[in-house]
Amino acid sequence: MAYEQRDNSGSMFKNARKVSDTHADMTGSIMVDGQEYWINAWRKVDKNNNPWYSFSLKKKEPRQGASNPPPRTVSDDEIPF
Repeated sequence: MAYEQRDNSGSMFKNARKVSDTHADMTGSIMVDGQEYWINAWRKVDKNNNPWYSFSLKKKEPRQGASNPPPRTVSDDEIPF
């Protein structure tokens, strides 16, 4: 059965591409009121050494250039031989 994103829910996983302290510790996606968002989380520690998480959400937008252009057709007149 394929995974289906449900409204007002999401999932996060350890960020396998983290190479800097500024990169999120966890990343994932979430759906709120039918709109999909990317979610990032950073693990932090307060002055009493208690852990907490900071979150950010970014609306998922269609990728630029995601659609492939149609293949170019070449006429016989364009072939140089």
